[in-house]
This record gives sequence, C-alpha cells and structure tokens, in this order.
Amino acid sequence: MNFTRSSSPHHHIRRKTSEVMRMVIYAAVPGLMLQTWFFGWGAIVHLLLAVTTAVATEALFLELRKKDFEKAIKDFSAILTALLLAISIPPFAPWWISVLGTFFAIAIVKQLYGGLGFNLFNPAMAAYVMLLISFPVQMTNWTPPLELAQYSHGFVDAVYIIFTGFSAEGYSLAQLKTDIDGFTLATPLDSVKTELTMGKTLTESLQSSVFSDGLSIGWFWINCAYLLGGLVLIRTRVINWHIPGGMILGMLALSLIMYGVDSDVYSSPLFHLFNGGFMLGAFFIATDPVSASTTNRGRLIFGAGIGAWVYIIRTWGGYPDAIAFAVLVMNMAVPLIDYYTRPRTYGHYSEHKKSMKVAKSDKQP
Repeated sequence: MNFTRSSSPHHHIRRKTSEVMRMVIYAAVPGLMLQTWFFGWGAIVHLLLAVTTAVATEALFLELRKKDFEKAIKDFSAILTALLLAISIPPFAPWWISVLGTFFAIAIVKQLYGGLGFNLFNPAMAAYVMLLISFPVQMTNWTPPLELAQYSHGFVDAVYIIFTGFSAEGYSLAQLKTDIDGFTLATPLDSVKTELTMGKTLTESLQSSVFSDGLSIGWFWINCAYLLGGLVLIRTRVINWHIPGGMILGMLALSLIMYGVDSDVYSSPLFHLFNGGFMLGAFFIATDPVSASTTNRGRLIFGAGIGAWVYIIRTWGGYPDAIAFAVLVMNMAVPLIDYYTRPRTYGHYSEHKKSMKVAKSDKQP
C-alpha cells in the first residue's frame, strides 16, 4: 500500500486559498447590501476604488519582486482586504481615502513583510488606523440613515460627493449629515458617548432619533447580517468558532459587569454587540488566519482580548468604536499567546517526568 505523507497542519476539508477568500467575500455580501440600503451607495463606490487600487498595487509590487502576480492576484486576498477596508470607512469620505488606505494596506502592511502569510498585522485594520489618526475629520463623517436624512441621495450623488464634495444637486456633505429636523446626527456610539460626557443618563441619550426602541437604526440590522454571514462561515468550516466566540464572551463579560454596576451610565451588552462594526470585526476581521493566534486555546484568548479592548476603548477611550485598535493590540500579543498555548510535543510530558525521577533518585544516598 502507498501512504501519502504530509506535514502539519492537517485539514479535514482541503480548500484553496482563493476558495476560502471568495467564501468570506460572499458571506459579507448581505451586510454590504444592508449597509448600502441604510446609508447609500457610497460603500459600493469606495469598494470599486479600493478593489482597483488593491489589484493594481498587488500586481506592481509582485512584479517588482519578480513574483507571479497573476497567480497571487487570483487568490482574492487583496480583494478581501479592499472589501473590509471599504465597508469600514464612511460612505461619503473623499475618493483618496480609500485609495491611500488600500495602497498602505497592500504595499506596506502586506508586501513589505513578504506578502500573503507573512504580515504581522491585519492589513485592513492597520490601514484604517493610519487613516483615522491621519485624517480624523474625513474618517468620522458618517451620514444618518436614509430614512432620517433631510436630503435623499442616489448612486450618482454618491459619485459626485466622493469625488467633488457635493451631490449632483449641490448639497454639501455637512447638509447631508443633517436629519429631517435639521440637526447634525452622529453615529449611535458617538451620540451616546458624547451625551454621557455632558452629564445625561443612558436613558436620555437613547432618546436620540438615531435610536428606535433602544436599538440603533440601521446598525442593528447590519450587524445581524454580518452575524448571519459569520455563522455560515463557521457552518462551512471556513473559520472556527473560537475567535468570534471569545470576542463575544469578552465583550459580554465586561459589559454585563459594568451594566450591573450602573445601568444609567454604562450601555447594555446588546447595545455593544449590535452597534458599530462589532459583528463584522468578530467574524470577518479578527479571524484573519495570518495575524491571529494559531491554537484553539490561543484563539479564545485572542478573541476575548479583542472583545475586552473594544469595550474598554469604547467606554473610557477617545474613540467611539475601537475594533481596529483592539485587533492591532492583540495582533502584537499573538507570539506570546501562541508560546504559552502551543500543544505539548507527543511524549514530552512522560519523558520530562522520567528525567525528574532519575534526577531525584540520583540525589538520594
């Protein structure tokens, strides 16, 4: 009989990298569609810009490195990075935001470290943090959901705003940020955080028009869509449950404790789980196989750490949402986590006990 020998890790379901990347992209489509439904076509325009930039940058750097860029581009990893970044930035941010961010993600965070499989940090989140720190105004210009917006906008308007700063009818981004009552609206996380610092209670903060029955308009359903897509990825074994499970548990633990301490100041676990980009981060960003932990115990710790950091930064930090910062912090901790959670080599423990017994017997008279 002929036996096939191969090195670890051993996968029960063998898939090519391109197939895995495509399945992740497909699972993110429902969330992207709902994001477009609630906030307009800007995410689609930025996605087209980001994908074009990602493919061009990947091809350029692989050609400079004398690599087969056609084969590398077909693995869809650059397109997935572009997707995750495009849906993370405000839909009406200037065109150069997505172009600059995608170039940074592919050229600096990915190719500078050797390409796919060698990057230390999640490329999309590293690019997001770079953009947020460098261009905070452009990266925080989220418009209200379309049902609350004073001025409607379509695909043509999205193109005009992204490239010129004004809609086809001449409305500025500042005007598009106002609701039907003429007030400038912030995102639910930003709204609550700001009003709590002004001395209002959580109940008073939730009276804002961006909330309905205590749930944020738009963001709740977008998070539900990413949750559904993530469960499909777990069901098809594209990802395992440890990282998203650990991230949800980490968030639940801290939010439950603080909500129990003072429910007038600290938001409920449901509020944190279904606001901002939490479900996107749990199932599509933190599960990056290259920059995440590689052991099951390590993945649980890695995910729990991200969930805890998200809550800490959201509650006491300077940013209303913190997925990108939390992911990068835990990316830096991955070598340490893997070191202490790696499985023991077969026979290591028994040999260690045997050597200890021999050493002990040698000491006896």
